[in-house]
This record gives sequence, structure tokens and C-alpha cells, in this order.
Amino acid sequence: MHKKVAAAVHPSNRSLVRELVISDFKLRYQNSVLGYLWSLLRPLMMFGILYIVFTKIIKVGGGIPYYPSYLLLGLVLWTFFVEATVAGMNAIVGRGDMIRKVSIPKYTIIISSVLSALVTYGLNMVIVFIFMAIGHVPFRSTILIAPIYITELLVFCLGISFLLSALYVKFRDFSHIWDVTLQILFYATPIIYSLTIVPQKLLKLVSINPLAQIIQDIRSVMITPATMTTKEAFNSVAGRLIPMTLVLAVIIIGAFYFRRNSKNFAEEL
Repeated sequence: MHKKVAAAVHPSNRSLVRELVISDFKLRYQNSVLGYLWSLLRPLMMFGILYIVFTKIIKVGGGIPYYPSYLLLGLVLWTFFVEATVAGMNAIVGRGDMIRKVSIPKYTIIISSVLSALVTYGLNMVIVFIFMAIGHVPFRSTILIAPIYITELLVFCLGISFLLSALYVKFRDFSHIWDVTLQILFYATPIIYSLTIVPQKLLKLVSINPLAQIIQDIRSVMITPATMTTKEAFNSVAGRLIPMTLVLAVIIIGAFYFRRNSKNFAEEL
């Protein structure tokens, strides 16, 4: 056990992850005219469309304090989740030539893909803080708790990426399945709306979604304490543990399935 842990944190593996992160980030915008600006423009463009639709036409966000910052933060977190899991799913297949030619720890490829998306997330958070300043969102000390929930989101993305990447090597249809799943998740997660408008009979079902728990908790500590969290949805502290337990289950199952199948990747690619 100690040998496995030591191998995971070995300096050479950390260096490999760092180089792969840099490579992934550069390749993503290699032939783009605007380059890295797209990482900032994508959530902003989505924000502009959704803000107009849901405040001027459908009038959903009118009662939510600091709704522009509330919405943008939700979109940035969602964008990170999508980019991390899609990149993670494609990581092994995309690095097929490297895997066939060089013997490297396969998990470093997944970790680097997710961390590359985390770099983009960090850039997008600069825009969120600018929006918060412009919108006069009070900066509270609770913002220091946010990294805990961001770490939870990172672990969730890693678990899904480990599972999807191993499945995608065997079944290429999983890219289409995950694409449809993401579309469903977008509307099943309180990104553009608040949990307060969810019908009572569906509230607990929506709240067991780890994305709902993470996004609402981060909004609560960063934007406004008036944000309804899963703790309030379940009316108990124990209720918050349900989505957190699901995150733990996903990373364990994903890592186990990935490890069991990774030894055959070179032959199956």
C-alpha cells in the first residue's frame, strides 16, 4: 500500500502531469485565432444569452440576489465540469500513440486532462470576481470555504473521467451517451434557477445531485447566504452527506474500474 502511495506522488509522475497539463492547454487553442480568450468568452457568451432569456423573457432570476454574479458563477462551475469530464473521457484515446509507444502511468493522463480544465476554470473565476465587484456583491470571510467545495467538484470530475475514459476505450458510443447526459444534467441542476422554485415533491431528488450541492454551497459562501442549499432542501445536516457520499462512491468506482482495465489499453486502442 505504501509503495502505491509513494508511486502516485513520485516527483517524476508530478513532473509528467505538469508537462501534460501544459501540453493539453496549448493544444486546445493551437489553431484558434483568439486562442486563450475563448476560455473566457465561452461562459460570457452563454451568460449573455441566458441572462436575457431568464430575466427579461421568462423572468426566473428576478428574485435572486445578485443574479448576474449568481448565474455567471454557476455557468463557470458547469463549464469546468463539462470540459473536465469530456477531456477526461477522450484522454486515453487521444493519447493512444503515446500509450502504445511509451510506458507511463495511465492515470497521469486523466489527471492532467482534468487539471488542464481547472486552469481554464481559474481564468474564468477572475471574470466572476470582476462581476461580483461591479455588482457590489459583499465579500465575506465565508469565501475561504469555497476551495473545499471546489476540491469536491475536482474529485467528482476525476471519478467520472476515470470511469468514462476506460469505457470509451471499449465503447466509442459513450461520447454520444455522455453528450445527452450533459444536456439533461444542465437543466436538472440549479444553474440558471434557484432550488426555491423546484416543486417540493422533486426537491430532494434534485438535491441529491452532487453538482446541485456543490454549486449551491459555493454560491452560498461566495454570492449570498440566501442561497438555498441541499442542507436546507433536506432540512438536515445528514441530507448534505448524500451527494457527498455519491462523490466518494464515484471516485472509488471510477478509479477501481480504470485501474482494472488500464493494463489492456495499449492492445484495445
